[in-house]
Amino acid sequence: MKLTMMIFAILVYLGFMVYLGINLSKKNKSADDMYLGGRRLGPYVTAMSAEASDMSSWLLMGLPGVALLNAFSKSGGFAEAVWTALGLAIGTYVNWLIVAKRIRVYTEKTKSTTIPAFLSDRFGDKAGILTAVAAIVIIIFFIPYTASGFSAIGKLASSLFSVDYHSTMIVGAIILVAYTVTGGFLAASVTDFVQSIVMTVALFVVVCFGLENAGGLEGIQNNILAIDGIENLGQYFSLTGTDGSYGFLPIVSTLAWGLGYFGMPHILLRFMAIEDEKKLKVSRRVASVWVTISMGIAIFIGVLGYSFVVNNNLLTDGFDAERIVIYFANAIANLDSFGAIIAGVIIAGILASIMSTADSQLLAASSSVSENLIRRFVWKNMSEKAQMWLARITMVIIAAVAIVLAWDQNSSVFRIVSFAWAGFGAAFGPIILFALFWKRTNKWGALAGVVSGGAMVFIWKYLVRPLGGAFDIYELLPAFIVSAIAIVAVSLLTAAPQKEVEDTFDEVVAHCKSSK
Repeated sequence: MKLTMMIFAILVYLGFMVYLGINLSKKNKSADDMYLGGRRLGPYVTAMSAEASDMSSWLLMGLPGVALLNAFSKSGGFAEAVWTALGLAIGTYVNWLIVAKRIRVYTEKTKSTTIPAFLSDRFGDKAGILTAVAAIVIIIFFIPYTASGFSAIGKLASSLFSVDYHSTMIVGAIILVAYTVTGGFLAASVTDFVQSIVMTVALFVVVCFGLENAGGLEGIQNNILAIDGIENLGQYFSLTGTDGSYGFLPIVSTLAWGLGYFGMPHILLRFMAIEDEKKLKVSRRVASVWVTISMGIAIFIGVLGYSFVVNNNLLTDGFDAERIVIYFANAIANLDSFGAIIAGVIIAGILASIMSTADSQLLAASSSVSENLIRRFVWKNMSEKAQMWLARITMVIIAAVAIVLAWDQNSSVFRIVSFAWAGFGAAFGPIILFALFWKRTNKWGALAGVVSGGAMVFIWKYLVRPLGGAFDIYELLPAFIVSAIAIVAVSLLTAAPQKEVEDTFDEVVAHCKSSK
């Protein structure tokens, strides 16, 4: 009975997602609708879809898992979780504050519907070199990122219902592809809005149950103080690590997560798609508050998780800290039939966090192939109908590739997300900022920034960081700096942008200042 009620709640949620996709597909009349929703998003959908597509399974699995590991490793898990969340909260607010409005105005002026197209349009790159390179970078980082989402779906279902990982992963991928292929960007954004609500409900339910199970704050305190080597709560919750090992470099390195926001294609697309630039202020407030609260709750769930694990003797060989919310859901399901339905909602919340990111990644990756590569360089004169079909076929093919990459289920949500985040943040973050705020930036500087930033992520991750010591820094920070230096140096060493490019920049700046 318990299992039936859980499955029922999950199926209702998944069915509603597919229904939304089919219903919203009627509004897709062109490729612009497919990839940017015709710039018709309201302020609340813009805010919540941007943040839901950003948080992914990292919010309900990765972040609580890192905080929970602090109790077992007695090192820097809590500090890493807090500094990461703080960096992301700051990055979220600043991104909405300085980037959102200007990129909305700029992309409408240049008629750009994707980030790769915007880079070529912004710098007068008629040959489309920037479009091609940016599209390839997106494919390199987004397809594995999407695969990690499919993998998370498979892990979730197989651990809950003792079913085959590969079968459930494929079924989950098919459902996600179904509503994304039919409804496009608008469906992805509206479903992300719904999913953000489900994620929020799941967070609060887990906290309430966890507090009761732990015996309140006093029970949590007693369990923490019982850990060997922990003398007081201040030591456990130290922002320099329980063992004092989380110093200046790790803190700066972790805060650098916030830099990634400036280069996330799926978030930047939400800025571009809002119906009215004047409503971005509302979106900024909603997004910033939700991100801050939700990450704080996720970290608290990690703290609650230790008491839950101890009180329920869950620390076995198969224990996985990243699945702590799933353990909570199973315990709630065992209460009664209503508890099973609530548990189904919690699992739906995890699915929501996974799907809200994977659908956006799928759209961004497919637009890079169909719109920025095939249509730009191979089939330039295709009809609107052909564009729509190409977009959908590309999504299916990319999803199939992601399924193949997700076939191996041994991976860490937190680590995969951190690498992909670094890739986008370093490759696109600096050039987006320079494109919007420095008129002297030219196409060669832009190209140098994208290539050097993306390459340095790999170089630092696999060649430099393993050296340890002062080099043990999150790859996003050094790669971001290298990209910024390359943009400035190459732009100054080559010819200034054409006059029409500079004139467009001036018009955008003047518009943004006059409409404050």
